[in-house]
Amino acid sequence: MRLGTLIMEQLQLSRKMMKCTFLRGVVKVDGQVEYDEARNVDSQIHHIEVAGQTLHTTEVYYLLHKPSGVVTANKDATYQTVFDCLKPKDRREDLCFVGRLDRYTQGLILLTSNGQLAYDLLQPSKKVSKVYEAYLKEPAEMKDIESFKQGIRFLDDTVCLPAKLTILSDSPHHVLVEIHEGKFHQVKKMFLAVGKKVEKLKRISFGPLQLPSDLPIGDYRKLTREEIISLKEYFR
Repeated sequence: MRLGTLIMEQLQLSRKMMKCTFLRGVVKVDGQVEYDEARNVDSQIHHIEVAGQTLHTTEVYYLLHKPSGVVTANKDATYQTVFDCLKPKDRREDLCFVGRLDRYTQGLILLTSNGQLAYDLLQPSKKVSKVYEAYLKEPAEMKDIESFKQGIRFLDDTVCLPAKLTILSDSPHHVLVEIHEGKFHQVKKMFLAVGKKVEKLKRISFGPLQLPSDLPIGDYRKLTREEIISLKEYFR
């Protein structure tokens, strides 16, 4: 949550009065005077004070194991959305998803009320890691590893950032891919560029967040405090 917005809401101040609190140097985050009203804060990982008064945020973070067949959208007239996976008591108007997955891809989706964090995590300059587990129709080859490492080029001459392809020991059809960007249908198109078709795709990590092995498909849970702390570097 933006620090200035938090101060206005919790202390019931006008925008002008909020700005004055910063000018007076009475706003502190983790014991340090803060002058940036746009700073993104969360009281679960920051200690926020204004003139000695502690403020608390109400941000929520859900880690969802998105099923295949569910769309990453706010609303859809035909298909169930990621927000439909939430219990009614957990739905909020200010929730947004972080990192879109296509309808047929399952895996980790972060849902949060922290819009600034969601925006920052998706900035290309952040180069946030995303790891996918894929099953291929055709076997992956050693030369594909080098192609991914060099950066795949699509037919429209779009060049992807270097990616890491790992062929798993159980089968050459079973692979992991790590990318640091988020182009439309990127992983599937990368494999098509080397003559392989993805038959099943699952995102297993997003930045520092890992998809728990014990989280059933279609289920979700709140992030732990440790997981929220792991996202702290993306707060600005």
